[in-house]
Amino acid sequence: MNPDLPKAHGLYDPRFEHDACGVSFVANIKGVRSREIVTLGLTALTNMEHRGATGAEPDTGDGAGILIQVPDAFVRAVSGIQLPAAGAYATGIAFLPQSAADADRAAATVDAITKEEGLRSLGWRDVPVNPDCLGASARAVMPTFRQFFCDDPAGATGIDLDRKLFIVRKRIEHELEGTMRVVASCSPVPLHRTQR
Repeated sequence: MNPDLPKAHGLYDPRFEHDACGVSFVANIKGVRSREIVTLGLTALTNMEHRGATGAEPDTGDGAGILIQVPDAFVRAVSGIQLPAAGAYATGIAFLPQSAADADRAAATVDAITKEEGLRSLGWRDVPVNPDCLGASARAVMPTFRQFFCDDPAGATGIDLDRKLFIVRKRIEHELEGTMRVVASCSPVPLHRTQR
């Protein structure tokens, strides 16, 4: 243990100290959404290059990024899909195989699993990418990125929808292991009290 740490007091205990180089948190404690929060998060990410986030190729990183809530208005504008009210649908990002045929088969399996678990697939969106900025090793293993949308015909929202999605996501991970690399996210689109 580092002898320079403070002694245990209150809720603080130095036994729980761990190196956390490469972690930043930016939030508005009142829950106000704004572009400023995203800009601060991207600035923090940019300033963490020192953590060794690149390999031998300076243009191939470790996949570091920012985590934000799903922006309902943006998703509606770009998806081309008729979506239910915020809170009543979910979206996820899937890293599918590179081959278009294999990606289509994996997406069809995701749709089937979604239906088997009582949810309804609303459609898929190809996520725009710019691979020109990537190193050769990153491009060689780059998956197909697609965003999927679903809801519950029975009307589950919030945590109830989230519980159903958890099962869907776990089934996808197990049943498509080796085919589909990962479901990066799968969450209900939250309702928000305030917006700027």
